[in-house]
Amino acid sequence: MYRFSNTVIGFLNLFTLLASIPIIGGGLWMARSSTTCESFLQTPLLVIGFVVMIISLAGFIGACFHVAWALWVYLVVMLFLIGTLMGLTVFGFVVASQGGGVQVPGRVYKEYHLEDYSPWLRKRIKDPDYWRTIRSCILGSKTCEKLALWTPLDYLEKDMSPIQSGCCKPPTLCNYNAAATMVTQDPDCYGWNNAVSLLCYECDSCKAGVLEDIREDWHKISVLNIVMLVILIGIYSIGCCAFQNTRRAETDYPYGENRMTKVRPRWDYYWWRWLRDRREQLY
Repeated sequence: MYRFSNTVIGFLNLFTLLASIPIIGGGLWMARSSTTCESFLQTPLLVIGFVVMIISLAGFIGACFHVAWALWVYLVVMLFLIGTLMGLTVFGFVVASQGGGVQVPGRVYKEYHLEDYSPWLRKRIKDPDYWRTIRSCILGSKTCEKLALWTPLDYLEKDMSPIQSGCCKPPTLCNYNAAATMVTQDPDCYGWNNAVSLLCYECDSCKAGVLEDIREDWHKISVLNIVMLVILIGIYSIGCCAFQNTRRAETDYPYGENRMTKVRPRWDYYWWRWLRDRREQLY
């Protein structure tokens, strides 16, 4: 009889096998795109897509065709995937717990300060090679060009994204009057330049805006990871049942076929046989 857990795990892995195709396709599409700042996600996306495809294929074959070793590989890799996902989720919550913007009086948008974020993120964003890549992504996305047509009233009434607030304008408290040039100001005020290719891209506020954008994405991904963990743990439990059923199916055989090579009778078998022979002789 075909067992229920094998059927369920077979359908689930068929679904995840089909779902891995658009994941890999999305990673390949992001790999050829050089104008978006999400291109750094392409490698994890491709790795996740191929891992999901491989373990789904192993689970589908093992559950539907009663291949015990394929299900064993499936369960081992699934356990490793659950542990990795759990570690990444905890790491994401710890690293992204610090940060957030500061409300500017009289404005809708917020401004961001680099010292508010975790040391690991600050060290990462200050790496020259990494920042050069992020800076080129921001320039390619033309994020700051959207503010070129803003009027002074727009700056009072409209909101900005963290990257726009930190990279496309100087800090709000900066004063560029000739009389105020001798007053000590935020270092980012001196890093600002009107040139379209410069603006405030080398400011700490720009780096803080990028970190805030990454932090918001990590929060969303962490919530999604928790949902995925619950689903994967449920699938793993069903997979364990399917593995036991497959192992048990290896000892089942149809009527008329006997795989037993040795029979070890009970201790009283010969005694009862002798008694039965004596009884037949009497009657």
